[in-house]
Amino acid sequence: MELYEAIEKRHSVRSFKPDELSREVLERLVRAASLAPSAMNEQPWHFYVTTGETRAQVGEVMSQTTTHLEEYVDLIGPERHAEAVRWYSELGNAPVVIVCAMPKADDPFGRLNKQLSVGTAIQNLLLAATAEGLGACSITFAFWVRDEMAGLLGIPDDDEIVTIIALGYPGDEAPAAPPHKADVATFLD
Repeated sequence: MELYEAIEKRHSVRSFKPDELSREVLERLVRAASLAPSAMNEQPWHFYVTTGETRAQVGEVMSQTTTHLEEYVDLIGPERHAEAVRWYSELGNAPVVIVCAMPKADDPFGRLNKQLSVGTAIQNLLLAATAEGLGACSITFAFWVRDEMAGLLGIPDDDEIVTIIALGYPGDEAPAAPPHKADVATFLD
């Protein structure tokens, strides 16, 4: 798949087939992520690729977030609340969940550099997944369960979880990409 085609086709998928992904495909995705640019070539990302029993345990931890979502019903509305509860409980039945972590930073500039760098790695991974015919959804991480998730995966105390990515072959209901804003740049001479 050509790069611009992958960019156009990439969108968040929230329903997956149970089909397993090969280790070779997962290694290609992580390799694509690792080739991203980073501030001072720090490469501050680490990916915890979970399948099988570990993936099931990640799902159990994430399902606990639904108890905390009640706090946000006023913010997101009852329609989206039911959707959020379902999503966090099942993670779209994705056979793979990738947890992305980065080193903690004390200063705002260092934290911003790490976050931007990790964001480029995540985008590389998402585009590579699209090129592989896979679907993915990068999920704003549920901070209510971050300590339990870090403990489960053996994430060091000096690292923090940035996002989790549900990954697999898109389910039967492949949603269309949402519309994107067209007026996003100002060109100046």
